[in-house]
Formats: sequence, structure tokens, C-alpha cells
Amino acid sequence: MKYIYTAVFTPNDDNTKFFARIPDLPGCITTGDSLEDAINQITDAASGWLVVAEDEGLNIPDATKQAVVNRSENDLLSLIQVDTISYRAATDTRAVRKNVSLPQWMANLAEKRGVNCSQILQESLMKKLRA
Repeated sequence: MKYIYTAVFTPNDDNTKFFARIPDLPGCITTGDSLEDAINQITDAASGWLVVAEDEGLNIPDATKQAVVNRSENDLLSLIQVDTISYRAATDTRAVRKNVSLPQWMANLAEKRGVNCSQILQESLMKKLRA
């Protein structure tokens, strides 16, 4: 799934650290050594937050309109895009064995031609799941 939320970035007094939060995702906070780092960190934090929410069947809040996001005068706002399918692909690399059934002729032909059925299945599923 793809999500877009507003992140709020609060610089410290000398702009050497940025505190980041996504108000719509309770507890989704982090820091960065620069604005770029804070954007990367909050995107990663939001990805983890949303993956857990999806897995646990928790309510995923709608994004608040940026114009009404609570912020102070020095805060910076940025839209953050999260793709949980891409995040899962990058972070959950565990292999799981699945039994599939193929017609005998197809299995024989694939073996003769050196086709890796697991690889083909993974590629096909990725294409289908991103659709």
C-alpha cells in the first residue's frame, strides 16, 4: 500500500538536529542530524509504523490536510510517501517454503530448460502485487 502523510520537522536552536514527527501516526517520532537525514529517518519510522498496523489489523488514520496540521512558527512541513510493499521487500528477506502444483509436463520442461520455478513465481507475484 502507498500512503502520504505530512511530517513536521522542528530544528534545534542551532539547526544541528531536527526532531521529526507524523502527527497522524501516534508515537511516530525520530531525529536527524540534518533535514535530509530527518526526512529519511521519519520515512523509515512511518514505514515500520504502517507495516505493523497492516499486519496487526490496526486502524490506519487518514492523512490530515497540511493546512490544519498543528505546528509552531519554526517548524517545517513536508509530505512523506510510504510504500509498505517496497519497504517489506527491502527489509523482510526471509524465505518461506510454499508447495505449488504444476502439470507434470510443465515441471519436466522447466527442469530440462533450467528454469528456476521459485524465481519465476517470486517475479510474477511481485509484478501482480504492485499492480
